[in-house]
Amino acid sequence: MEIKFLGKTVVVVGGSRGIGLSIVRSFLKSGASVYVISRTKNLESELELMASFGDRVNFYYADVTVEFDIISCSKEILIKCFGAIDILICNVGSGKSGSDPINAPDVWNQSWNTNFSSVLNASRVFSHSINNGGAIIFISSIAGIENIGAPTEYSIAKSAIKTFAKILSHKLAPAIRVNTILPGNIYFEKGTWDEKMRENPTLVKEMITEKVPLKKFGEPQDIANAVLFLSSDKASFVTGASLTVDGGQTISF
Repeated sequence: MEIKFLGKTVVVVGGSRGIGLSIVRSFLKSGASVYVISRTKNLESELELMASFGDRVNFYYADVTVEFDIISCSKEILIKCFGAIDILICNVGSGKSGSDPINAPDVWNQSWNTNFSSVLNASRVFSHSINNGGAIIFISSIAGIENIGAPTEYSIAKSAIKTFAKILSHKLAPAIRVNTILPGNIYFEKGTWDEKMRENPTLVKEMITEKVPLKKFGEPQDIANAVLFLSSDKASFVTGASLTVDGGQTISF
């Protein structure tokens, strides 16, 4: 059965491309009004979405690692949607970092701010404005639950998101459900795996074949489907959970 969000208001933080853009499209197709926050413009996608969905989609630009930026942005959004939203999606993140076991403070702090502080700031400014029965979804990574060779600071930040969600799921209950999605290797144009495929396609294909039981990349829509489920009434008894979407790559019980 198709999941519908008619009359619902959704904020997607990090929605300009890849996974975030797929989440935005999916909510719009399901009837929601969506407010997209991103650091950069994707004019082609924005024009396409506005042509298809009109005033049900709105775009804002802010660096959510900077608390002042997200506060200013949230005020504009909340004025437009009469002070309340239903669903908050936090999708900002980057696995690009240094290669040392313990990187220099500036590298560490940049990764931490991008991958964790963005979630913290967005949750802080929007959680008080989420309607009863609403939901918060964090997009983390399987790097936060297993050692898959990702940069140290990235893995720790993604692990912290999972812990943060579990604690919030108790403190915001029963009014708001809080869940986390842990993507594996998701391929999209100009994404990390697109870059790696261009650099060494043979090595990447070997890794996918050996490490991923389904022997393929995931797609942004795979994550968007999981987001819609966890945001919907079909997941009304699900909170504090972490849903792994990785083609079977993780091996821990």
